[in-house]
Amino acid sequence: MTDVEHPVKSRTGTPLQDSRPAPLVPPVRERRSVLVVLAYVWLVAVIAAAIFADVLPLAPYDRPIGAPRQLPQLGSLDMLLGTDRLGRSLLSRCIYGARVSLLVGAVAGVVGSVVGGILGMVSGYLRRRTDSAIRLLADVMLAFPPLILLLALASVLTPSLRTILVGLTLMVVPTFIRLARANTLAWASREFVTAARTLGARDRRILFREILPNLIPTLGAFLPVVMAALIVAEGSLSFLGMGIPPPTPSWGGMVSDGKDSLGDVPHVVFVPAVFIFLTVFSLNQAGDHLRHRFDRGLRS
Repeated sequence: MTDVEHPVKSRTGTPLQDSRPAPLVPPVRERRSVLVVLAYVWLVAVIAAAIFADVLPLAPYDRPIGAPRQLPQLGSLDMLLGTDRLGRSLLSRCIYGARVSLLVGAVAGVVGSVVGGILGMVSGYLRRRTDSAIRLLADVMLAFPPLILLLALASVLTPSLRTILVGLTLMVVPTFIRLARANTLAWASREFVTAARTLGARDRRILFREILPNLIPTLGAFLPVVMAALIVAEGSLSFLGMGIPPPTPSWGGMVSDGKDSLGDVPHVVFVPAVFIFLTVFSLNQAGDHLRHRFDRGLRS
């Protein structure tokens, strides 16, 4: 016959609670992907190089440093990636070109997320006629081909950084409208929003103090993916000659300048193309990582 443990009882016959401490369960740590770590390292390196380009020991991006179309060479920082068709340092032009590409992606993405997020939040919360009008606006903007819109703006207005920023911002606003509206519809039906409405809170307070803090992680996690698409769009415009006017370098413009010599000296095209690929790939990896970590819709 086996011994059976009985709970300890007090004098009144009620069982006493067990005073033994609860076992400690260590938290489960997610393994970090090597690709995600390398993506963040590349982004930090490119952003730091673009910010501090003026203090780096680099040749001016608009002055020749040697013979045209020289292959990459060791021993000199300016010749590390070779020269372009005018003898200018490809490394210097790629680093200074990062300023344009990253600035376009960041500014257009942030402004588009703010404008589209507010419109989508108002649309999902107020609904009715306001929702119909904002949805119609988003559908019209999405129905217009983005490349045709960018080319039309570049042909009507003077090709400049401001023109590209306006066109790319208009291109991403409807995407954030739909994303913010869908999430607002989900959060507006939660208990804390109903409680705030019952207590007499105004719509403005509910939107900006109850719903907006829950939308920021989702919109912020999607922002790097949008920035990657904007960098590709800017490169496409510059490749077609509708981007930043020379001599200011941009990655897309550098690819366009070297396309005629692709068969003879392919590094003139491949060097800026590799910069575009690595930056876009890193932004996509960072966006996926942030979405899985901070998007509350995936957790719930």
